[in-house]
Amino acid sequence: MTNRDTTPMMTVSDVFAALGLLSRLPVPVDGEKATARGAAAAWAYPLAGLVIGSIVACVATAALWAGLGAPIAAALALATNVIITGAMHEDGLADSADGLWGGWEPARRLEIMKDSHIGVYGVTALALSFLLRWLALSMLIGSGLHWAAIISAAMLSRASMTELMAILPNARDTGLSKSVGRPTHAGATVAAVIGLAASLLLWGLTGLIVAVVAQVAALVCTAIAKAKIGGQTGDTLGATQQISEIAAFLAMVVLFSS
Repeated sequence: MTNRDTTPMMTVSDVFAALGLLSRLPVPVDGEKATARGAAAAWAYPLAGLVIGSIVACVATAALWAGLGAPIAAALALATNVIITGAMHEDGLADSADGLWGGWEPARRLEIMKDSHIGVYGVTALALSFLLRWLALSMLIGSGLHWAAIISAAMLSRASMTELMAILPNARDTGLSKSVGRPTHAGATVAAVIGLAASLLLWGLTGLIVAVVAQVAALVCTAIAKAKIGGQTGDTLGATQQISEIAAFLAMVVLFSS
């Protein structure tokens, strides 16, 4: 007889493991169990996005209640997001911009990405990321759509990270992405379905367009990573989250903001 693999595809502890990895929130995480699960918990990344997005949306709402206006509420929402996540995705975006465009060979690009110093590409990428997200959020908050916008973007963009992990091999033999491992395609599909379901629930059928736009942005990031370094790293995962989130916000502005 062939021994059957009894390892569960999904567990409740995966949600806490995802939050422990993707945020600085003081969640109870069984380190040994989380390490053993590794990338098997990646299906829960969108649920971590749900928690993070909900907190960010609460801050934006509180700012509006305080009479601070949409622009300041958007800025405080972005600041809260950075604090909660430890700016890990922004760091990945900056490192990816520096490395992928600052070197001519894959090995050199990976070397630059690993360097803790930030270059002009990284600074420019961060500036554009914050500018685009702030402008889009200001418009969406002004239209009273920030809860749906922040939560759906947070979930869709983190689902895109799981997909990238499943599609591309690790570009290096060390680093965070390598230590976590790669999820199965089934796990990545679960993450994508959770993100899509959230978008449909929050926006109706038009949410499908938002999800498709975020997915296309993630696929572009995947193609660039494959062409530039032959795989994915923790930095490219962070960059993919940022680009997908920006794409989702821009789609929402076009579709829903008045």
